[in-house]
Amino acid sequence: MSTIIEAVDLCKTYRVGKVEVPALRGVTLSVDRGKFVTVVGPSGSGKSTLFYLLGGLTRADGGRIVVDGDDFSQLSDAERTRMRKKKIGFVFQKFNLLPTLDARSNIEIARDIAGNGSFDPAYFSRIAELLGLSKRLMHRPAELSGGEQQRVALARALINKPSIVLADEPTGNLDSKNSEIVLTMLRQSNRELGQTVLMITHNPEAAAYGDQIIHMRDGQIVTPEQDPQWTGHRS
Repeated sequence: MSTIIEAVDLCKTYRVGKVEVPALRGVTLSVDRGKFVTVVGPSGSGKSTLFYLLGGLTRADGGRIVVDGDDFSQLSDAERTRMRKKKIGFVFQKFNLLPTLDARSNIEIARDIAGNGSFDPAYFSRIAELLGLSKRLMHRPAELSGGEQQRVALARALINKPSIVLADEPTGNLDSKNSEIVLTMLRQSNRELGQTVLMITHNPEAAAYGDQIIHMRDGQIVTPEQDPQWTGHRS
């Protein structure tokens, strides 16, 4: 199985006034194509910084990142933007849906932003059915539950057939029932559509949905034994 994400010795430091705050301290990891990988850790562990680096949303201070064959150190900002549009789908804790558009339009707008003029109605229908949205496509966000809104956000991330889906705390604003629904559908979409998924979470139960679990603490990858919050189980 080929490697789709490779990061070597990643370092990132933020400045708060005159104080330097290290967020990542030499993180190295690899993700195999088609896997569902979860990164778990408490607030301040560096997992969100890792998410932004792997998504090409910010640059590392040191280290190397290769995503689906693209070496970030060799790409300009414009090239990284094009790469993201083509190869990466993002799901965030906030749904970020446009309130004046119905669910269908909120999904399709990702295709327009990416400049992907082609439309595959069979693929769209497959995503809508897979995520349980077929009968909700004409509803605006205010008419949808939180779980339904997050499923629309997930469909938006999948519509351009990205190689990778990056999800940052996708259940952070959901109750336990809707969290389970979204996580199950994220795992199902990974298996049925073949996209590699890397999900950031602070919740060990959510992390247990992954094929591979990466633990982070204090800007580093640690073993489960070094993570006192780890009480997860595989669902």
